[in-house]
Order: sequence, then structure tokens, then C-alpha cells
Amino acid sequence: MLDLHTVTLSLLAALPLVGLLLGTMSRVFGFGSKKFYYGKKSITMRTRDGGEVLFGDLCKSVLPTIRLNPFLFNGHLQTMWSVVKSNSATIYYKRHLFEQEDALYPGQFAIDFAVKPYQESDSTLPPRTTYYSADEWSKIASDDTRPMLVALHGLSGGSYELYLRHVLAPLISEQYGWEACVVNGRGCALSKITTPMLFNARSTWDVRQTVNWLRKTFPNRPLYGVGFSLGANILTNYVGEEGGRCELRAAVVLSCPWALEVSSNLLQRTFLGLQVYSRTMGTNLRRLFDIHKDMILRNPAINIKEVESAKYLHEWDRAVQCASWGYPTETAYYRDASSVDSVFAIRIPFLAISALDDPIVGAEAIPFQEFSTSTYGVLCTTSLGGHLSWFELGGGRWMAKATTAFFNKLHSEIDPDSYLRGQPDNERPVNPRPQARPRFDPMRRRLHDNAS
Repeated sequence: MLDLHTVTLSLLAALPLVGLLLGTMSRVFGFGSKKFYYGKKSITMRTRDGGEVLFGDLCKSVLPTIRLNPFLFNGHLQTMWSVVKSNSATIYYKRHLFEQEDALYPGQFAIDFAVKPYQESDSTLPPRTTYYSADEWSKIASDDTRPMLVALHGLSGGSYELYLRHVLAPLISEQYGWEACVVNGRGCALSKITTPMLFNARSTWDVRQTVNWLRKTFPNRPLYGVGFSLGANILTNYVGEEGGRCELRAAVVLSCPWALEVSSNLLQRTFLGLQVYSRTMGTNLRRLFDIHKDMILRNPAINIKEVESAKYLHEWDRAVQCASWGYPTETAYYRDASSVDSVFAIRIPFLAISALDDPIVGAEAIPFQEFSTSTYGVLCTTSLGGHLSWFELGGGRWMAKATTAFFNKLHSEIDPDSYLRGQPDNERPVNPRPQARPRFDPMRRRLHDNAS
């Protein structure tokens, strides 16, 4: 007869095996878990019916259960499935070209606005995208109060990307009635560049001009933001730079790379990271370079031989981004452009969703501690999902359901005055500066004394 002590020891010894078995079964059936990180002083929001809720608790309550495609049971399979073509989430766009007003970052950029379906086409633009006519553009301003989403796509992508359309489509449907636009990175989505400047991971200037223009053109529309991968990094930096002046009511970032140097090292450490992910991204950027080569090479600092020999993402960044922006190394660029510290400066409701099995970002790049001290930010990590994937059976994406639920909850049930109170005026302070090209200063740090 077994004594109680022996039984107890046997059960304790079996716990790791049971945990492994349950975890395996969970993956086999596509069930994923969520974990949330936010500060103890998470902002209190007032509901429109007079109640109150902590922002962290709101995020916990609104994000749906994770049930992904069981055949895509790890981050690699989820991420690689994203290359499968699909005609779902059809969105039509009208494009307008803007000229950057900031003399430090001159050049043209394109914004695509989601519109109702139409018949005409333009072979020089992505599918279902045409330019606004002069007459259409002259009538675009409106006093309506429809919520509007500003989207930033991932590396070398554009408004046509399926991951982006999966998130935008539910919100702009007749059911919810949102408006939306996509800020295309310079040279992306078949847009032309008019200066040697492409986008980079810190290029917040085009989204800043876009948001300011939207505020003037649609004065009554509540503005929200969503960013994907590199676009998530840019959006996080933008929201942090704006602080309490930010014109967005809230933002969501999906698969943000956060600490670019950490993610770069992760990609270079494994065969799949280097030969599949990094090489694919490098190849996509090389295609982008080839399209705009004549203009980019007007920058004498760019060595065409170095660009042509670049196979991987970090090599492309070394050859193009460093030469374009004055960084001495690609790791200096990564450290300066990373969005991890921007989390501390965020002053609007901000939800970040990252998968722990993301093979491109890596769990070690996720800023758990930063969000654990944040008042306005909430980080949700999922055990499954890959990079910008979260595929369910049938081809839908969990991230689209999560984003739709979050934005609609916040917009329809929460009083914005309860979380925007006490913020500084929305006017940006005048900051005179010499009209010169941006330069990298290795001693300029975020931590400095007031006398400097």
C-alpha cells in the first residue's frame, strides 16, 4: 500500500510531463493563451453609462479567446502561411500625393483612402487603387463625426497587404461605418519618390503631417491609429514623440519589433532567421531599390556595389539606411530607431499585441518591464500567432477580431474626456532649428540633466 508521501512525490514528479502534454494538446487544437502587462496606475476610464473601468481591465475583457488554425501550430508555420494569396477582405482605395512640409525631410509621400467600390482601374498602381480626381479631392473635407483609422504597414509593404486589409475591412464595413486611410512608406505601394529619402524605422514625419492634415480636414472625426510590424515601430515612436499633444485618441500596434538590434541578432543566429526571413526581407528591399535606383543614387554616400552585394536585411540597412541618414553602423541605426523607450512617453490609450513565438521579432525583444510601469500602455502577449499572422481555420485572423473589438469598445462605450483630461494643449510648441540635414549624434541621449 502506497503511503501519502510517495503518492505526493510521484504527482509532483509528473507535473512537468502533464504540463508539457497539456501545452502540446493546446497547440494541436489551436488554443492559445494571453497574458497582459501594464502599470499599477493604469488609467481609469469612465463609461458612457456612468461606470468606471481600468484601461488594463478593459483590454482584458474585450480581447477574444484565441483559437488558431491547428495545422499552423507554431510561429514559423503561422508566419510562412502569410505568403499564401487570398482575395478576401477586398478594399478599394483612392490615392493622393502629399508634399512633406518639414524642410528637414523633403519629398513626396502617398496616402490611400478607403472608399466605396468603383469600376475604373489604374495599371500603374496596386489593385483596386486609383488617384483622386481634382474635383473629388476638392470635396473631400467633411464635418461628419465618423471615427477614422490611420494605418501604417510593414516593411516594404503598402495599403494592398492582406494583413492590413484583414484588420481594416471589418471596421469600414457597413456594420461599424469607420473611415480609414493608409500612410504608404516612401517608394512603397508603387509610389514614386522625389528625393533620395526612403522610409526608415523612425520616419514619423509623414504620419505626423498626415494626422495634422486629417485633424484640419475632418475636425469632428475621432482619429485612431494602427501599425503593423515596422509601421508599428514608427507609430509607437510617433505617439511617444507627441506625448500629451497626440491627436490620436488611441492606437494599436501589432507585431512591433521594439528593440531592432535584438531582433536583428535573433535573425542572424539561426538558419531560418538568416536564410528565410532576413534574406526575404532583404530581397524585397532590393526590389524596392531597383525601382527607385536613379533617384536614390543621387545621394553620393550610397555605394551601388555595396547595395548590389547585400543579401540580408542587416546588410541592406548598412548599405542604404546608414548612408541615407548618417548612421555609422546598422546597429547604431537600430538603437536609435527602436521604439522600446517611446513606451514611457505615451499619453493615449495604447494596446500592443505580440506573439511569443514570433520568429522575426523574438520574445526577448518584447518590452515586458516597460509596459509593466506604463499608465497608458497595455501589452498583450499571445502564446501562438507568429509574425502578423494569428491565422484561424478558414483564413481569418484573430488579430483582426481583437483590433475590431478594442476600437469599437473604446469608441462606442468609453467617454474620451475621462482619459484625455488634464493633457496639455494640442498645439505643438514652436521649436526653431537650422534647416540642415538630420545627423546622428552618438552622445544625444534621452536621459539628460535640465541644464544641458
